[in-house]
Amino acid sequence: MNDFLVAIGLMAVIEGLLYAAAPSLMRKGLRQMLAASDFWLRTGGVAAMAVGVALVWAVRGG
Repeated sequence: MNDFLVAIGLMAVIEGLLYAAAPSLMRKGLRQMLAASDFWLRTGGVAAMAVGVALVWAVRGG
């Protein structure tokens, strides 16, 4: 459970950093996401999950 909470915290730090460093770029990205189809959002989500699982597996030595 500790690892999960640390991961959520790091995700919040990274997202906050992106909004603080480049707010106009984040607004543009959000507009593009709103215009994207469900298929592409789902595909991107699955791809991000796969990369995340592979990274955790590689780091944890699975």
